[in-house]
Amino acid sequence: MPMIRLTLLAGPASLALAATGIFFGWLSACQPNRTPPETPAASHHEMPGHPVASGVRQAVQIKPGSGPTAGMVWIPGGTFGMGADSDQARPDEYPKHAVTVDGFWMDAHEVTNAQFREFVAATGYLTTAERKPDWEAIKQQVPAGTPQPPDSVLVASSLVFTPPSGPVPLDNAAQWWRWTAGANWRHPDGPNSGLDGKDNWPVVQVSWDDAVAYARWAGKRLPTEAEWEWAARGGLDNAVYPWGNEPVDAGREKANSWQGEFPHHNTQRDGYAGAAPVKRFPANGYGLYQMAGNVWEWCADWYHPDYYRTVNQPGGVRNPTGPDRSYDPQEPTVPKRVQRGGSFLCHDSYCSRYRVAARMKASPDTGLAHAGFRCVKGQ
Repeated sequence: MPMIRLTLLAGPASLALAATGIFFGWLSACQPNRTPPETPAASHHEMPGHPVASGVRQAVQIKPGSGPTAGMVWIPGGTFGMGADSDQARPDEYPKHAVTVDGFWMDAHEVTNAQFREFVAATGYLTTAERKPDWEAIKQQVPAGTPQPPDSVLVASSLVFTPPSGPVPLDNAAQWWRWTAGANWRHPDGPNSGLDGKDNWPVVQVSWDDAVAYARWAGKRLPTEAEWEWAARGGLDNAVYPWGNEPVDAGREKANSWQGEFPHHNTQRDGYAGAAPVKRFPANGYGLYQMAGNVWEWCADWYHPDYYRTVNQPGGVRNPTGPDRSYDPQEPTVPKRVQRGGSFLCHDSYCSRYRVAARMKASPDTGLAHAGFRCVKGQ
């Protein structure tokens, strides 16, 4: 299994998997907690960006399902302040602005391995990680002149967390992520791993494209970023976390996150080195489980660091659906979708993204060992 070959594209914090074109821009954002550089403001109609060009091909056509609401909880509509709530907030979480969302149904927990298996059995769907990357499509995302990687690299693969044996600088995520042939949702930690006894764990190694396909089959959709944050807050006003303001490691166990010294030593105080079963930790005020930690969750929206500025109106905004196009100044050639909620790898020393206002982003064809999703449905 080849070691991932990472190339710096736009400065020391901007990592991309240039050898394959399957980018993981969340790495550049998930750096040690520090304030990144400000980006220039842009109006909603002037946002630079581009549509996605996927690096893999999918032939299966997914037919929409009827979408029963079993296993979902009703999230009442309301108005809230969306955005930064603490001194750990980053520039893309500002300004805090008034948002109103209509009521909707939301999965009580992340989509599980068992649920995703049912979808695959019904449709014959192959996930992004199970398909060979398409170099012709990849070339649309990488800088001009990027050489084609060898065929030994362009194989069905995904990214697997591989902790180092000791402390390492936290500014180079290539030290703990490995591009692993044979890693996919059935084998989340590589070809020798499996899902025995893990039907009730969240499915991971699924791209945004995979999540959208599942949601369509189930008669649902991915949540907007605004819906996700409103739901994660669980009825609390301006709280930092889904449970309130108590730090994640204080008191009782509240979420599945990294404990100890990242990335080499996890004390597993919460009982897990990786993902946990979907209802392992207490639900928030709306009855939603693990809206903080465990695995990242895909949202429907394109990512843009200045989007909040464009919708910050005196009267607020209703049911925002994100910018028209994606733009990430750290990787301007790569379109990104929003991810929310943090994961079992988040730690205050490195990536405190289990905060309800925290934003992340990744290319739609990225699969990761700590990323999954949940769905929503309108009234």
